[in-house]
Amino acid sequence: MTSLSSQYRIIAVCTGNICRSPMAELMLAEAIDAAGLTGVVVDSAGTTAYEAGRPIDPRAARRLTANSIPSDLHVAREWRPEWFQDRDLILALDVDHFGWLQQAAPDSSSLAKIRMLRSFDPAVEDRDPLDQGIEDPWYGGHADFDVTWNLIHAAVPGIVAHVRAELALRRPGGLHPGSNQPHAQHRVRSIS
Repeated sequence: MTSLSSQYRIIAVCTGNICRSPMAELMLAEAIDAAGLTGVVVDSAGTTAYEAGRPIDPRAARRLTANSIPSDLHVAREWRPEWFQDRDLILALDVDHFGWLQQAAPDSSSLAKIRMLRSFDPAVEDRDPLDQGIEDPWYGGHADFDVTWNLIHAAVPGIVAHVRAELALRRPGGLHPGSNQPHAQHRVRSIS
């Protein structure tokens, strides 16, 4: 069994944890699983408690369901400071989340874990974080959630490649001989 400390843990962060970050969480979990990577846990949180305890926004759920990604188990929650230590990659969905996380980070090790989600999108990876945000679709309609899906989707392959490389570095001997699979036994899971 893989211990919690040997898992690679990713968290996506937005404001209320009902739109952008759960979409990113569930899309990443699906993509990482499809890539055959193991020993990965993906979850999400909000920088505020505004929506804590609520389900995913129905418009976000609709967009995920259209791609056969279930979201009915998601429950919004607020960021907890100990997650700076417990997570390996902290993905900010917009610039305000990025700034908030940077200010709250207790040390340089925690700061190094914080990335804009879209910094993994080849179309914007070299741009300033101010140009890598995903605007809150909550104020809009279905089309805004489609835009959010597309922006997250464009970054997912880069995140998967990053996780694959990180897992290879962590395993004794790197990748399992004759495959692109790390040694761990458990598939990716989402906390939601």
